[in-house]
Amino acid sequence: MGVLLRIDGDRASGETVGEIVYARLRADILFGHLAPGERLRLDVASRRYGASVGTMRELLSRLASEGLVVAEGQRGFQVAPASPSEFREVASLRLLLEGHAMTLSFAAGDLDWEAQVVAAHHKLAVLESRMGPGDDGDLAGLRQADRDFHRALIAACGSRVLTETYASVLDRYLRYLTIAVVFRGDISVREHVDLLACALGRDARRATEILAAHIGSCVDHALVTSPPAWESVPKPRRAATSAGETPAPRRTRAGVAGTRGA
Repeated sequence: MGVLLRIDGDRASGETVGEIVYARLRADILFGHLAPGERLRLDVASRRYGASVGTMRELLSRLASEGLVVAEGQRGFQVAPASPSEFREVASLRLLLEGHAMTLSFAAGDLDWEAQVVAAHHKLAVLESRMGPGDDGDLAGLRQADRDFHRALIAACGSRVLTETYASVLDRYLRYLTIAVVFRGDISVREHVDLLACALGRDARRATEILAAHIGSCVDHALVTSPPAWESVPKPRRAATSAGETPAPRRTRAGVAGTRGA
């Protein structure tokens, strides 16, 4: 792979084409710009992301190993579909991993770790305060700050494998937030404040209880308030073949507009 000069303000100029395209493609899936079930034709993706067909195949195979893309054999790839059952499975796995990692992190964290957690929460709280009624605010920024705060809570756990596994699961969870969850407002804000207090007080048991409520109520809220969002993009329908029969309308791609992280 060649080297591409800076294309995003926050990316180093020495990153390879593959690294940059991988980050963009992954972000497009996590933030809903590529909808669940959407077909990913190699030639189209190659033109869209400015990489060779061979590079795109490698990157999509890599994303398939993360559960974000599904390989369809000779037919290519598609964005991983979404379903309520998988959301619950991902949420349960997130709770298991984060709860364990918080226990380890709270026991081992030092003053620098506390400062990292406080800083991450401050940024999250500021962005949450800007999410007024009917105002989407900085959705991508809020989602990233939410991710950073929860990752800060477990940063001192001392296990690289646990941290990397948790990060992958958290990203899959946040993908569901993007396509389905409406911001829960003050409830979510209070839960984040309580998690911060538990971290500073090293109360892992209470933090795990709050986290369980935080994740569980978020999932329930999503499934009750946004059921249409769980439908993946349908596969192409055959053309009408008989009188009075019309093809089903195509569904638009899921995007970030109108959704908020929780």
